[in-house]
Amino acid sequence: MPRRVNKVPSWSVADQEYMARAIRLARNGLYTTQPNPRVGCVLVNGDEIVGEGFHFRAGEGHAEVNALAMAGEKAQGATAYVTLEPCSHFGRTPPCAEGLINTGVARVVSAMVDPNPQVAGRGIKMLRDAGIAAESGLLEAEARALNPGFIKRMESGLPFVRLKMATSLDGRTAMASGESKWITGPAARSDVQKLRAQSSAVVTGIESILKDDSALTVRADQLELDNADEIVKQQPLRVVLDSGLRMPLKASILSQPGRTLIVTVSEDADKIAALKNTGAEIAIMPAQDGRVDLKALLQMLAGQEQCNELLIETGATLAGAFIQQELVDEIYLYMAMKLLGSEARPAFQLPFTTMAQQIKLQQTDMAMLKDDMRLILKPVCGE
Repeated sequence: MPRRVNKVPSWSVADQEYMARAIRLARNGLYTTQPNPRVGCVLVNGDEIVGEGFHFRAGEGHAEVNALAMAGEKAQGATAYVTLEPCSHFGRTPPCAEGLINTGVARVVSAMVDPNPQVAGRGIKMLRDAGIAAESGLLEAEARALNPGFIKRMESGLPFVRLKMATSLDGRTAMASGESKWITGPAARSDVQKLRAQSSAVVTGIESILKDDSALTVRADQLELDNADEIVKQQPLRVVLDSGLRMPLKASILSQPGRTLIVTVSEDADKIAALKNTGAEIAIMPAQDGRVDLKALLQMLAGQEQCNELLIETGATLAGAFIQQELVDEIYLYMAMKLLGSEARPAFQLPFTTMAQQIKLQQTDMAMLKDDMRLILKPVCGE
């Protein structure tokens, strides 16, 4: 008997155009949907787009709900193009699959199956059981690129980790004295603000706080986005690794809008109480060589805090530790066309002594931001 081969849907040019439009819509939620995924939806009846929508913020309408509200009665008999399989469970809102069924759509095309174990094909099954033609896999790579953190958290229990570093052309981050402002220009700094805004959490080490008194906030005036004032209402969680609880009680980061979480291995009750009085939250984590266990930290942030994407903004020691433990998915390297010299501080503390220890990086993007270069690099592990 010949082996049965699953039929691969044959997508029309129109199918691809409508899904591409849904993906563009989903990007409107790039900075605001945490902890939910970014999703877009387009409803088409005949050759007419009758409704479209995107998910903007957790607790508010999903993309399908917003598109159906726009379409009204025209949703009956329509095709829905959704960048992620419609949900099949009750969360903060009712199941989107149920909403599509109740409004009488005839066909649903999903770019990808939802990696959330609560859904994972159940939405598609619910639609098919109701007699709706349901397919998936159209522009899947583009849809996955919308939500690297949500997908990784659902599949591995870890967030997607980006490490940001600003250096001179000779790979230095500050003078030996610690002087560092500003290596890169306003365009690069604005780009970093966008990185912060799309991150669930920004992670740094206590040394960065002690040296620079960093605030690690997203600032509307530097975002250069039309809806910047709306975006900054949802600040990323600020996480400070402070094994010895050296955080100054008057540190700038403690008086910013949003949450600051201090992660430590110390159980100094007096200092913990004093820091909590400033509004900070404290998490005592397992230790590894006297410091916070980084893998355990990422598991906690993905699980307890539902963090999809993390941005690491820190000094050479902690940056090197994340890289050596193979916990970094992408490096955003901003390079100023300057030389700071051999006495200046390096970007990464990696005490290698042989060529065999080198870490290879794969370039995935390069752009000029006025006078500065931005490289997006992927560590190549296991080679």
